[in-house]
Amino acid sequence: MQNEAKFWDKTAKNYAAKPIKDMASYELTMERTRNYLAHGDEVLELGCGSGSTSLLLSEHVKHITATDISGEMVEIGRRKAAEEGKDNVSFAQAEVYDASLDAKAYDVVLAYNLLHLVRDPAAAIRRVHGRIKPGGLFISKTVCLRGWGSPWRVLLPLLQWTGLAPHVEMMSVKELDGMMTRAGFEIIETGIFPASPPARFIVARKI
Repeated sequence: MQNEAKFWDKTAKNYAAKPIKDMASYELTMERTRNYLAHGDEVLELGCGSGSTSLLLSEHVKHITATDISGEMVEIGRRKAAEEGKDNVSFAQAEVYDASLDAKAYDVVLAYNLLHLVRDPAAAIRRVHGRIKPGGLFISKTVCLRGWGSPWRVLLPLLQWTGLAPHVEMMSVKELDGMMTRAGFEIIETGIFPASPPARFIVARKI
């Protein structure tokens, strides 16, 4: 995990400064997410990056714990929260398997553009299941590259070897959905946006 943390620490400043590439898909993701949030919810976001999504959604919930593997990302998030006066978002450096996140059960766990970057996403999903209250929700969006015809599939290993790209898990939409159900979730809403590369939006309820 140390290599992944170093990669995102190195890219944090540029990542935070870049505008969202596909604003229409992002806004649709946020709109559909808000439909499932309640003002009394305790929320955990995994892979929060620079914290923009947690800060955006914070007005719709009681509290958000925003976590990321990168300490640099977390510091950027803290500064943004202070600038925006958001006092119901707390930031912590933690990766998805961090045992410190197992101490509390949440109403909702969020993971946007994360699971394809995690080694063994099926195990990560099982770990998330244990952090959610009975009947609670796991809302995620995951790039599914298996079966997607793109030169990136050829270029990615070279970029990773040179340190210009992070680890990426190749999975299909069907494989991702199967991981969710086998972990003990009921999928209640899905979507794919954008279509290229295909990003699977899933709302799953803990059963």
